[in-house]
Amino acid sequence: MTYEVKWTDTSLRQLEKLAKNVAKRIIEKVEYISRDPFMFVKKLKGLDLYRLRVGDYRVIMSIEKKKMIIFVL
Repeated sequence: MTYEVKWTDTSLRQLEKLAKNVAKRIIEKVEYISRDPFMFVKKLKGLDLYRLRVGDYRVIMSIEKKKMIIFVL
């Protein structure tokens, strides 16, 4: 089963500021990892958040294992 991906309003505004090809790459990568996110992300120290590198960018997310939801912050 795959995780459901939910984007916050802030994350969507940040994507709009990026070049279209970069934003597309980030969206595709987040959708790709939704099958098994823990293979691709690293936990942030001191927080219950994770990061995913996409080129020069870091995507910060919260992952709820029980509900199988990825919140992109």
